[in-house]
Amino acid sequence: MAYKVLIVDDQVLPRQLFESIVESSDRYELVAAIQSAKVADAYCAKTHIDLILMDVVMADGSCGISATKRIKESYPDVKVIIVTSMPDAMFLDKARDAGADSFWYKEVQDAPMLEVMDRTMAGEHIYPDGAPVVGMGEIKSNEMTERELDVLRLLAEGLTDKEIAETLSIGLSTVRYHVNNLLSKTGFTSRTALAVYAVRSGIVVPGI
Repeated sequence: MAYKVLIVDDQVLPRQLFESIVESSDRYELVAAIQSAKVADAYCAKTHIDLILMDVVMADGSCGISATKRIKESYPDVKVIIVTSMPDAMFLDKARDAGADSFWYKEVQDAPMLEVMDRTMAGEHIYPDGAPVVGMGEIKSNEMTERELDVLRLLAEGLTDKEIAETLSIGLSTVRYHVNNLLSKTGFTSRTALAVYAVRSGIVVPGI
């Protein structure tokens, strides 16, 4: 008997790719392919789902990681594989905390999706060692410290230096040190340019 699969991804090409992967195997059966994580719970409620391929960032503002947490709390037997093209390293920790069974990067992966699906359904938890390395101005994303990424993420959310300091429980001078250090390392001439590039590249995704 084939495993029932729900695909949750708002991008057309990845969604079609996942559909073809599911349909190419007699071990899986596609139940639906939807564009919003908001209604993923409803599908689990109204029909049997064995496996969900869940994107993180949706165009309607819904979050696949938040949806995963809700689904795993209500339907713990449903397996969830988080799939994303965003290299924000925080996604890995958040996915684990939400109870996601496995994690797969769309552009950079250690194993084919079908293999990850099979191993996940067999009870394994497949996670990459780290986020993909991408360019950030004159440096690579892995050349930033965790604290610099924390500051950058809050900067991208539009917080002031004072608000960042309060959120991270660090001194105002420390925040300014990290911001100036980021500008110096990356070569960006303004904090706005720094934040905009970080968001566009997916190095940080505000609000997740």
